[in-house]
Parts: sequence; C-alpha cells; structure tokens
Amino acid sequence: MKKYIKLFDFKQKVDYKIEILSGLTVALALVPEAMAFALIAGLSPLTGLYAAFVMAFVTSIFGGRPGMISGATGAIAVVVVTLAKDYGVEYVFAAVVLSGIIQFLAGALKLGKLMRLVPHPVIFGFVNGLAVIIFMSQLEQFKDADGNWLSGTNLYILLALVLTTMLIIWGLPKLTRAVPASLVSILVIFAITYFLGIDTKTVGDISSISGGFPPFHIPAIPINWETFMVILPYAGIMAGVGLIESLLTLNIVDEITETRGKSNKEAMAQGAANLLSGFFSGMGGCAMIGQSLINVSNGARARLSGIIASSALLAFVMFGAPVIELLPMAALTGLMIMVSIGTFEWASFKTIKRMPKSDVLVMVLVTLVTVFLHNLALAVLVGVIIAALVFAWDNAKRIRARKSIDENGVKHYEIYGPLFFGSTALFNDKFDVANDPDEIVIDFYESRVVDMSAIEALNKITERYQKVDKKVHLKHLSPDCRRLLQNADEIIDVNIIEDPTYKVLANE
Repeated sequence: MKKYIKLFDFKQKVDYKIEILSGLTVALALVPEAMAFALIAGLSPLTGLYAAFVMAFVTSIFGGRPGMISGATGAIAVVVVTLAKDYGVEYVFAAVVLSGIIQFLAGALKLGKLMRLVPHPVIFGFVNGLAVIIFMSQLEQFKDADGNWLSGTNLYILLALVLTTMLIIWGLPKLTRAVPASLVSILVIFAITYFLGIDTKTVGDISSISGGFPPFHIPAIPINWETFMVILPYAGIMAGVGLIESLLTLNIVDEITETRGKSNKEAMAQGAANLLSGFFSGMGGCAMIGQSLINVSNGARARLSGIIASSALLAFVMFGAPVIELLPMAALTGLMIMVSIGTFEWASFKTIKRMPKSDVLVMVLVTLVTVFLHNLALAVLVGVIIAALVFAWDNAKRIRARKSIDENGVKHYEIYGPLFFGSTALFNDKFDVANDPDEIVIDFYESRVVDMSAIEALNKITERYQKVDKKVHLKHLSPDCRRLLQNADEIIDVNIIEDPTYKVLANE
C-alpha cells in the first residue's frame, strides 16, 4: 500500500551521503540543460540558470513530491520563444509571474485531481515521447559549430567518452552503490580529458555561466489591459504545460518510489516557484523528468537532494564557473542518453499484444505528437480526448433492454448500461411503439441517466407512446431526472425507497 508524503517528515530516515552526492550530480546535469533551454528561447543563459535555481529550491522545500527536481525546461522554452522575440525579455518575466499565479490558484482550488483523468496509455506515450526527445537533443553534441556532423578523430573521441560514461553508469551499481554512478562517471571523464589533454567540447564552449545572485527585478512593462492580453495566452499555456509535465512526472516518481505525492501541493509549489522566478530574472520552468530520474535512481528520497542541487547550482554560477566550464559535454551527453534509456517504458512493447487496439493507438499518437511537435500539453490533451471518445463509443454499445410481458399484459423494458449522448440512438431502437401493448414500464434500476441528451431521449420516447394513446411508467429515476422530464407526474412511477440519488449533468 502506498504511503502519503508529508510536507516535512522529520521521522523519515535520510541517507545524507546519498542525498548530498545525488544533489551535486543533478546540479552538474542542470547546468548545460538550463543554458540550452534559455538559448532555445532566445534568452541569456543566466535566465535559464536562475530559473533552475529558483524552481528547484522552492519546489524541493514546499513541493508535494520529495526527490523530484524542477528547473528550466524545453517545454517552457518552446512556449516563450515567440514572446521573447516579439516583445522582449521583460514580457517573458511578466508572463512567468502570471503563469505562477495561475498554477498556484489551480493547486489552491484542488484541480490537481484532474490528473486522474489521464489514462495509462497516455502516460506511456508521454514518457516514451519524452525519452525520445531527451535522446534526440543529445545528438546536437555530435555536430560542429556549423551544424555539420562530426567525423574522423573528433567523432571517435566523443563516442569513446560518451560510451565510457554510459558503461560506468551501467556497471558501477553492480559493484557498489556507495556513491552515485552518474557523479563518478562525470568525474572520471573530467579527469581523463583534463590530465590527458584531450580536446573536446566543454560546458564553457556553450556559454559562460559566471554570474551573481539572481537579482530581484520587477518586470519593466506597461501596466495596462493591452499588456495583460499580450502575456495572458503565453502565461496560460505555460501554466498548463508546466502543470501537466510536473504532475505526470510526479506520478512516474510515485511509481518508482512506491510512495504517493500530493498533486495539489505540488501545483501550488510550482506556482510559487514560477512567481519568484519571474521576479528574480528567471525564464520559469516545471518538473524535469530527466533530472528527477537521475535523482531517484541514485537513491535520493528526501527533500535534501533538491535543496543541495539548487544550492550547488547557485554556487557554480557565483563561485565555480571557471571549473564547471571545463566539464566535458561528452560526460553529460552520456548521462542524459542513459536517462533517456531509463525513461523509456520498454514494457510497453511487451504489453502491445495484450492491450486493446484503441490503447495502442492512443499511446503511439501521444508519442508522435510529443516527439514531432514538442508540445507536451497538446500531446496529453489529444490522448485524453481520444481515450474519452473511445470510452464513450464502447459504453454506447453496452446499453441493453430485457423485454418481458407480465400476467396483466404490461410490457416491461429493463434497461441496463449508461444512457448518455452516445447511446441515445441505440436506446431509441429498443422500443417497438407500434406493436407494444397499451401500457409499458421502462425500468432504470440497472441503468443511469447521465446527461441532458439522455433526458431528451426519455422525453421523445414518452411522446411517441403518448401520440398513440399508450401509457408509459418510468421507474427508478433520480429526483433530478424527474424534475427535468416534461409531464413528469403523468409518466413516472415514483418509488422513493429505491430511486437513486445521482445527479444528471446539465451539459454534454
């Protein structure tokens, strides 16, 4: 049985060595990604690093999922790139602040429970697509400054370093788990390249990471309605994308750690982190599945690892830039490739033959949308919509009617299966108005009237019988059904004891 995570669980046994070493490993992996995502958005690398610090620090302390890491992400970078290009960085900061407010309100209103509507095939597709994106993004390291693929000695050196990194991450845990394999791999590759004088791309070749403490800065934008309407669409999309990615990552970490995080608390923490990020010169962000998996795979389970990661990242920026800029990108590339391999749900291939074709379609479609459009919110939305339509179609075919005539010549229709907008046509086909006796009973004891389309179907079927002077009794309908039906007193056989009390949806 899963345990619920407390905000601060002082009784939790914490392996301080693992938490600290894992946090340092995550910090090293955060540096190039935060820089790269900022550059994708057309912003200064420091805006990505500042966002990574603020997001990781705030969510590690107040989030609903200890061990999960947040920071600047590609999903957010893709959203803000147009805003940054058309209006400038100040509008980006303002949009990040607004997105944080939206996320905080979503958590306060307990909208995190909506993640229950995301089916498992959608999560499979999302995770697989994200794994492919992580892998594909590492291929950029195999190109030169002009965008051409490396060849010859440079390619062989890079491949050797990347494969060595992957071998250490794969093999070291089989020998010992005293230290995180990912951290050892980074240090080993750094030592090889530094002491042997191997010429390979480093973090500093991307951009300098030297800076100070994130400066507090109120976005310098006009305070008027026009400005609000400019940033609102971007803020709304950022809030939605950030929450979807964060809460899906929370679910994945839940499964790995066999504990249960708090989605609404995480949503509020994400909102607060984005709010502060916008005021401290950051581009905003959300949970990062790659870094989160690095962290939990190292054995980190407490909030300390995230706090160490964010603090170490800030220390790198303020004091350690000259050293961190010497880290070979090959080590970080190998680390992220192993993350992508570990992220991919290989079990989904084994279950394809046992899964319904509709679930396979949803999983593949979500994967493709994630990979080719890099729009995680759209991918999840498409998957949920298709899964909902398939569910509606399957349930529409399940409505049945048992027919019988009692000793008094009254015909009974015992309905079972849900009556809703998708099943009304089949429901209407069950009745033989012309040939039925003068009195019939339609019993909903094993059915449920779900929406207004179902109410309208009941009205129509009773009108058809009334036109030929035949009497209809409707049994076991809820009080709200009776109120919504026309001429209810004349057609409903009321049974207070057995009538259900469910509510009919007032829309479709």
